[in-house]
Amino acid sequence: MRKTLNASKAVNLYKNLPKQHRTGLAVASLFLGGLILLPSESVEASRHHDAHILDAGVRYPVELHITPSTDVFSGEEESTWQTYKVRSGDTLAKLFKRAGFTSRDVYNVTHAGELAKTLVTLLPGDELSFKANKDGSFGELKYKLSSTETLFVRPSSQENGKTLTAELEKRDVDIRYNFAQGEIHSSFWNAAVDAGLTSNQIMNLAGIFGWDIDFAMEIRSGDTFNVVFEEQYIDGEFVGYGDIVAAEFTNQGEQFSAILHEDGTYYTPEGRSMRKSFLRAPINFKYVSSNFSKARFHPVQKRWKAHRGTDYVAAVGTPVMAAGDGKVVKSTYDKYNGHHVFIQHGEKYTTKYLHFKKRAVKLGETVKQGQTIGYLGSTGLASGPHVHYEFLVDGVHRNPRTVELPKALPIAKEERERFMEIASERQAQLDNNKRIMLAMK
Repeated sequence: MRKTLNASKAVNLYKNLPKQHRTGLAVASLFLGGLILLPSESVEASRHHDAHILDAGVRYPVELHITPSTDVFSGEEESTWQTYKVRSGDTLAKLFKRAGFTSRDVYNVTHAGELAKTLVTLLPGDELSFKANKDGSFGELKYKLSSTETLFVRPSSQENGKTLTAELEKRDVDIRYNFAQGEIHSSFWNAAVDAGLTSNQIMNLAGIFGWDIDFAMEIRSGDTFNVVFEEQYIDGEFVGYGDIVAAEFTNQGEQFSAILHEDGTYYTPEGRSMRKSFLRAPINFKYVSSNFSKARFHPVQKRWKAHRGTDYVAAVGTPVMAAGDGKVVKSTYDKYNGHHVFIQHGEKYTTKYLHFKKRAVKLGETVKQGQTIGYLGSTGLASGPHVHYEFLVDGVHRNPRTVELPKALPIAKEERERFMEIASERQAQLDNNKRIMLAMK
């Protein structure tokens, strides 16, 4: 009766256990039962030789041979990379500390060679990956510079691992060419976006023709563009865009063409540099401004007067660029011009920039084309935020958007033959693109 009662309690206890526990007990019971019933190798051998049968109720020793998995138990597994994202305010030292390494490791890494200096200019969003040695000490570092280049800092094989070396690993990139074409109706930016160009490509395209076209003032409905650009692939996967290698822009009926040479410079198909002595506009093309005219009604003085320049309207604080290389001959403030800067370009040309909120250059400084010389504002006699830009030739005001500028330098003689081969190929790509787009229409 007592045995029955105990068995009943055991059954009830088993039923009240969680399901996973009941399952575990069942598996364990089956496993132990199998061990009891199966003979050992020595017993099995005696069965064949002596025909001995195991006696019921007798315990027989069973040897279990368990081989641990090297992946889990041996401790020989290789360390894995741990990646940390750079946060605002992070330094290399903070990242190393977060990863569990010492300031000495930081010193060793930053002295691993010239390439390692790249790590000093980390930006928020960048990622650093670390690999530790078996004892937890610093092993390796990798920093992805781009989709094609990765910086590694690792022990030098030539120094028996005692010193660190920075190495740049590059992946092979397959360059393919793609095309874009568009016609302007509302704005150049909108037309370029509709054509599939990225914001960087749009700015680069405007930069290529920035010496010939004032993209803030001269773009008209009906203007067109045609572009050939690189696409980069690694192992068949798209990783990014490369250079614009050829482009055409038709502005108010006049066509401009540019071909990228192997030296990284754009030239006309005839071999003249696209870079000229002066930019057509001293400010970003995305802003709208008033047209040049010989006379206009002055909005502040309330009278008609000659307007010997161009007003570029933009947000306060917008950087204004020097249109060309030169020397600052005036940088001051008065009640009419506000903060203003005058630049002398050789003996013949002078450019003037008025109504700055703040000037960025001083009297006597030498400036380069494209350098920021001030920030747009509304100081002096100004109706609103804008920069007033004037262009003088031999002391006479000229329309900066139409004045005849010095001719650009031609390509070097030793490069001309090779360039003409490239230009012919690129022109064929541009023409083919136009035929394709025309057929699609």
